Amino acid sequence: MVVDNLSNATIYFSLHPLFKKAFDFIKTQDIEKIEPGSTQLEGDSLKVSVSETKMKTKSEAKLEIHQKYIDIQIPIKQKETFGWSSSTHLKNSVKGYDAINDIEFFNDAPSTYFTILPGEFAIFFPEDGHAPLIGEGETKKIIIKVAVM
Repeated sequence: MVVDNLSNATIYFSLHPLFKKAFDFIKTQDIEKIEPGSTQLEGDSLKVSVSETKMKTKSEAKLEIHQKYIDIQIPIKQKETFGWSSSTHLKNSVKGYDAINDIEFFNDAPSTYFTILPGEFAIFFPEDGHAPLIGEGETKKIIIKVAVM
């Protein structure tokens, strides 16, 4: 997992060949005015989704993992808290892995919580169980899906 400010994104370009393209896309956007929807930047290998959704309480938020994609999550409207736990500690799957949607939810409790602000981002790799959208009210965020290579 990585947590940092968007101004430091170049530090992480070497972690994946598509990270530069992902963050370059974000730099070209007026993030405050970006409209909800999905964009494919590099076919199924690099996808951007902007969503507006209701935040959850810690007890409502489920840890999730992805096997095929790395998540880059960027809050736009307000701060967002995430639960986190190493996937090696996740034992209580809700329904098993959904290969079509590349997601598996868990009833396990996160080992830690952290909060990021607009202008910051979190990168979750397949080994990072994460429970997003913890907070109050409605939020708007960007999720970039980067295919594992």
